[in-house]
Amino acid sequence: MNMYFGVYDKTSKKIGAIWGLSLLLLCGCSGKRQDFSPAEAQTIEIQITKTETMEPEAMEAQTTEMETVETQTTEMETVETQTAEMKTAEPQITEANWETYFDGLNGAAVIYSPSENHYQIYNQEMALTERSPCSTFKIISSLIGLERGVINLEDSTRKWSGEWFWNSEWNKDIDFPQAFRTSCVWYYRQVIDGIGKEAMQQELDRLHYGNADISDWEGRLNTNNQNPALTGFWIESSLKISPREQTEVMERIFGEASVYSAESRRRLKQVMFVPELSDSQISIYGKTGMGKAHGVTVDAWFTGFADVYGERRYFCVYLGETEGGEVTSTRAKEIAGEILKAMEKPIENQ
Repeated sequence: MNMYFGVYDKTSKKIGAIWGLSLLLLCGCSGKRQDFSPAEAQTIEIQITKTETMEPEAMEAQTTEMETVETQTTEMETVETQTAEMKTAEPQITEANWETYFDGLNGAAVIYSPSENHYQIYNQEMALTERSPCSTFKIISSLIGLERGVINLEDSTRKWSGEWFWNSEWNKDIDFPQAFRTSCVWYYRQVIDGIGKEAMQQELDRLHYGNADISDWEGRLNTNNQNPALTGFWIESSLKISPREQTEVMERIFGEASVYSAESRRRLKQVMFVPELSDSQISIYGKTGMGKAHGVTVDAWFTGFADVYGERRYFCVYLGETEGGEVTSTRAKEIAGEILKAMEKPIENQ
């Protein structure tokens, strides 16, 4: 028996500890005696007997198996720790040379790869400057409206008041997909009023959305339009966000750690799809936005995300006031498409 003593002693201690723990769990944490049924008592007695009579070779094999499980558990914990550290680590930031895409326009672009925790940024100063989100905010109001039932997908149509608007596509009864794609302001004015100030503030705080300032709820600070159906805090008013913050918000909505329902995100993704920019290798989802002050376009946006060869990338292109330049949301969308398509192939194959 001496030749097996080391193995037997090591194994018996482990198994003894396991059965001791099992009995403690069965008896309860108080340690008080607990009555078992005859069947339970017989099962415990059989298991203890098996352990006591186990051959050294079998005990050694069981010990090895237990140690393997312990090792695998440790490895899993290590992977979880590394993943958590990567998520909390400072992102890598690369200054991108995308000047040719802007062709003299005053603007910025941000593309974020979550798998690499890597930002590519053109014009960092402007990328960190907060401006009015304009109609890109329809992504947020759509999400909150869907989550809170203000937008009912079974009957999302809202009746036109009969007032004639400059965009002829708004002069009719309109449903959610049409309102998003035509950027119908009166529809979203109603949605946002339906969400309400308190709920909207809670959601913007949860999203860490720019300055989260909705104090000018009615949009009276807007110098370009005084029609209450076409103004609000998100249109050249109190709410502001930077291009980089736009990409961060997109990840909070559509990333792996999103707190929003899969159904709301799926529906939102459907209306955000941009077929004219997408092909077999890249799918682009986004929303434009444009705002004027005293008749001059001062903000133009296109923000969203793209799936490129199976890899998710969040992006934002912003154009600011440029004398004599084409400062439009359409041009911002075109620039985003050009940059993303130039980045189509995975980095290691470029």
